[in-house]
Amino acid sequence: MKHIRLYITIILSVLTLQSWAQTSEGAATEAPVAEKKQAPKSYAWKLIAPLGLREEAPMDTLPLNYYRQSIPSLVSDAWATTGNLGAEGQNMLFDEREAMSDFFFRDGLTHWMPTHSSMRFYNTRIPMTLLSFNTAGGRDNAQERLKGIFSGNINAKAQVGAMLDYLYSKGSYNNQATKDLSWGFSGSYLGDRYEMQAYYNHFNLLNKESGGITDMLYITDPAELQGGVSKIDPKSIPTRLNNAHTRLWGEELYINNRYKVGYWHEEPGDDDTTVVRTYIPVSSFIYTLRYNSGKHLFTDPNATETREFFENTYLNPENTRDRTTYWAVTNTLGVSLLEGFHKYAKFGLAAYVTHQVRRYVQTPDTLDRADETLGLTPFPEGIGRIEPRATQQLAWVGAQLTKQRGALLRYEATAELGILGDAAGEVKVNGEVATRFKFLKDSLEVKAFGSFYNEAAPYLTQNYVSNHFVWHNNFGKQRRVGFGGEIRLGRTDTHLRASFTNLQNHIYFGADGLPRQHGGSVQVLSLSLKQNLQAGILHWDNSITYQTTSDAAVVPLPALTVYSNLYLLFRLATLHVQLGVDCDYYTRYYAPAYQPALASFVNQQEMKLGNYPFCNAYINMKLSRARFYVMYSHANRGLFGGNEYFASPYYPLNPARLQLGISVDFAN
Repeated sequence: MKHIRLYITIILSVLTLQSWAQTSEGAATEAPVAEKKQAPKSYAWKLIAPLGLREEAPMDTLPLNYYRQSIPSLVSDAWATTGNLGAEGQNMLFDEREAMSDFFFRDGLTHWMPTHSSMRFYNTRIPMTLLSFNTAGGRDNAQERLKGIFSGNINAKAQVGAMLDYLYSKGSYNNQATKDLSWGFSGSYLGDRYEMQAYYNHFNLLNKESGGITDMLYITDPAELQGGVSKIDPKSIPTRLNNAHTRLWGEELYINNRYKVGYWHEEPGDDDTTVVRTYIPVSSFIYTLRYNSGKHLFTDPNATETREFFENTYLNPENTRDRTTYWAVTNTLGVSLLEGFHKYAKFGLAAYVTHQVRRYVQTPDTLDRADETLGLTPFPEGIGRIEPRATQQLAWVGAQLTKQRGALLRYEATAELGILGDAAGEVKVNGEVATRFKFLKDSLEVKAFGSFYNEAAPYLTQNYVSNHFVWHNNFGKQRRVGFGGEIRLGRTDTHLRASFTNLQNHIYFGADGLPRQHGGSVQVLSLSLKQNLQAGILHWDNSITYQTTSDAAVVPLPALTVYSNLYLLFRLATLHVQLGVDCDYYTRYYAPAYQPALASFVNQQEMKLGNYPFCNAYINMKLSRARFYVMYSHANRGLFGGNEYFASPYYPLNPARLQLGISVDFAN
């Protein structure tokens, strides 16, 4: 009942915002009937760091594949996960994986929270509200997700937006429930001289930690553990932890300001009696303020199970309460020469300086470690008391070269040099160039990209203290060189991508949960093909990725990953129907294990997982502005593929079940 009340409150709030935006727009655009024009087409954009350049982004209203909102392939074709929707996971397609962040606790949960890279702004002119609701399971294993996106223009130059994402899932197995709530507000003003883009997002993610099931035979061969009885209720399978929780919460504030300097250009109007004045910006001055924070809390009041699960106890033998917080304030000042102010100004050029303050607070060591009656594990050799508080002052200077206009050639390149604190000596260079032209009566898009990073190790991989993990390292800078390219053929809907990456001094978590730095080099080659085929109403979409790593103990990856979607696409009057089956599959490899106290995945060399297809049967439909689906997920369980449906050791994927979802676009 409390969830229903929450849903009603959210829907009423969104509809109130929509009504307000409609009123504001009507007042702002009031004019004689003869002068009214048809509203321009809606569009969305995302921001390019570090100066807030805009790049067009797709709107989340496409009718195809909406059913993938709550299955593993939503995130990646190879997703190492603890199983439940909203739980931790790691992308095992190396080409798509983000590097370790300054606050590694959030890396496994990034997909379920709002981030700078996922932030979208909308210019709809007509107010837009996107509401979606997805559900599965029954009373004991219910899974529900409610999402809302609102955007409305105050006038032709200014817009406001809001978003909400509430995910609640009890999980198919014991002690794996998730409850995630994210919300935020955004706004933009794109004037002739002044531009502003801003947002504030907040997230609060609460996960129970099961530590995995006690024995994988409960899934692979339950009859062996149950005296010949092969059927088992997933909720009856015992787990290694029963009272542990992870909570991750934080916020981000981003304000990007740009003041443009230029001149007015005048030309005769259509009737030769008026003059049309257009402002032509030549250069701009940019100031960006960014604040983000993160707080990680791992608790387990059960002293007995923590002693059995964890090898070491450093701070408290009775109760685990590890709390680590982080915040960063970043100020960026820049000046740019704008692209297109003159016919010979074929590119934009900018220079900037960035200053950042980072603050870390960790669990304090308050007990008397000399008291042997406490039974505490001595700190590792060479490690004394680790200060619970630390502050970093960092600064970089950089330059950016861009060409965002033109059908023939577009490019973007950014270079940064660290000049202060631990960032001193850092080098970050990345860029890409893209072109499009006719080839054999087809449109051919070609893109090349490359990057070089020489970065300091994240602070928390150097210094960390908690009840079960303590370390103090002196890691050197990590170096990463990568390059590759893409080819896309329009008529055949073929997309080829190749990339090569060389890693030096790569940092990862070992099987014992401690961070390690590999002193040598590791090379990763990735080749992928996306090919969509069609014959009438029959469609067959395929994505195939081949990966090879020179050291699987340091960077473990599945060699072959396949996602295939076979469906019929047709119309019944005004109803659009997509009816089909999809599967994702990857070959066996040493899948990373999950360490709940760190909310992170660790490398292991004892157990190979994979070689299992995860298939879903679905019907996906769109009627007017409503999208909805009915899906039987993991439909192949018990039919083919075997029983080893684990994405991470001791963490099985959800069994087969019915899932439903609906999304409505309330644009009006």
